[in-house]
Amino acid sequence: MQFFGLDDDERVITETAAAFAERRLAPNALEWDATNHFPIDVLREAAGLGMAAIYCREDVGGSGLRRLDGVRIFEQLATGDPTTAAFLSIHNMCAWMIDSFGTPEQRKAWLPRLASMDVVASYCLTEPGAGSDASALSTRAVKEGGDYVLDGLSSSSPGRAPPTCTW
Repeated sequence: MQFFGLDDDERVITETAAAFAERRLAPNALEWDATNHFPIDVLREAAGLGMAAIYCREDVGGSGLRRLDGVRIFEQLATGDPTTAAFLSIHNMCAWMIDSFGTPEQRKAWLPRLASMDVVASYCLTEPGAGSDASALSTRAVKEGGDYVLDGLSSSSPGRAPPTCTW
């Protein structure tokens, strides 16, 4: 039983991601893992296809797509390299947070660079003693004057290389 089918745009999005995974990710994934290589050049190619700001609005360089489109994209990318697909998913989540909750100035300053992957984003969630259990984290943001100061320790951030910006 088929519940829904893909329209022409959804089919193109899915096929584009599948072809990219087959051509650029799959042939290199094992070597990248073995050498701990962060394929920024390949990620920037993915960005050129609209895969670095999938859920962000188009006025700042985003693709303006839906979460379901992202699911299809990441599913296809993961067939070529799950690690790179996961990192790109995290980057997209960070971009979406700025698009959704950032000021107009923050959106304008950060999102075009995130959409092109001139700036690479990640987040810090894992802490010593807490793992990745968000409810057990001890890091806090404390307001001091007009700024927030982070107080805590992250033991890692997802991805093969340090990001340009981390939340």
